[in-house]
Amino acid sequence: MWIGVISLFPEMFRAITDYGVTGRAVRNGLLSIQSWSPRDFTHDRHRTVDDRPYGGGPGMLMMVQPLRDAISAAKAAAGDGRPYGGGPGMLMMVQPLRDAISAAKAAAGDGARVIYLSPQGRKLDQQGVCELAARDKLILVCGRYEGIDERVIHAEIDEEWSIGDYVLSGGELPAMTMIDAVARFIPGVLGKQASADEDSFSDGLLDCPHYTRPEVLEGVEVPAVLLSGNHADIRRWRLKQSLGRTWLRRPELLENLALTEEQARLLNEFQREHQQQQNDDVEE
Repeated sequence: MWIGVISLFPEMFRAITDYGVTGRAVRNGLLSIQSWSPRDFTHDRHRTVDDRPYGGGPGMLMMVQPLRDAISAAKAAAGDGRPYGGGPGMLMMVQPLRDAISAAKAAAGDGARVIYLSPQGRKLDQQGVCELAARDKLILVCGRYEGIDERVIHAEIDEEWSIGDYVLSGGELPAMTMIDAVARFIPGVLGKQASADEDSFSDGLLDCPHYTRPEVLEGVEVPAVLLSGNHADIRRWRLKQSLGRTWLRRPELLENLALTEEQARLLNEFQREHQQQQNDDVEE
């Protein structure tokens, strides 16, 4: 899989390319990450990449030209200004941003989807991760300041994605989150596909509890079923715990699932046992 990144701070992505699962994927040739900075597409000695937004307001915007040129460069391969309207804060300047987008587009070649990490975007969930992982080429545009010019969004951006309803300083951390989540579905990255298949949310449920040595820790024992060697019983126990944990912690996830007969039965068992445990605790 090839991913192009448009960012004013491309060095931040060493956390993805040099470490952990994604770093191993890069070293093994399963994942390729290439970056462009809009600053490299500026034409002034200050390498200006932000400007004030028209209409005023706080913050700055990324400038259009450097961003678009960077996106174009990325597609082919797969500073400081004031926003119009006055007001505090800055935007990324249009020219460096467009130049960076152009460079990324040039690097990607045909078929790359350009994604802008934005609070206004579709919220990333496991289904979305699977959709993104099915693509061969992605270009991720990381905003800074107050965002990017709306005309660049209309002209260059295919999709907007968000990782949650909170404010960050830029799009780099959301982009790294997206890359890490997507990379886990690239064949060979985890070694065993079962590792991805059994992750939380892979089937719409939270993961079950896990245990390792020692067998007894401060008087708390590992559930006996996990020591039994009976793989069918272990599978049922894990599914039951996964269903129960989802019901307790994220019940809204169950609303979107059509439970099988076995899942419904196991969830019902968990609920009865949970209620009994609560009653026992009250009596004590």
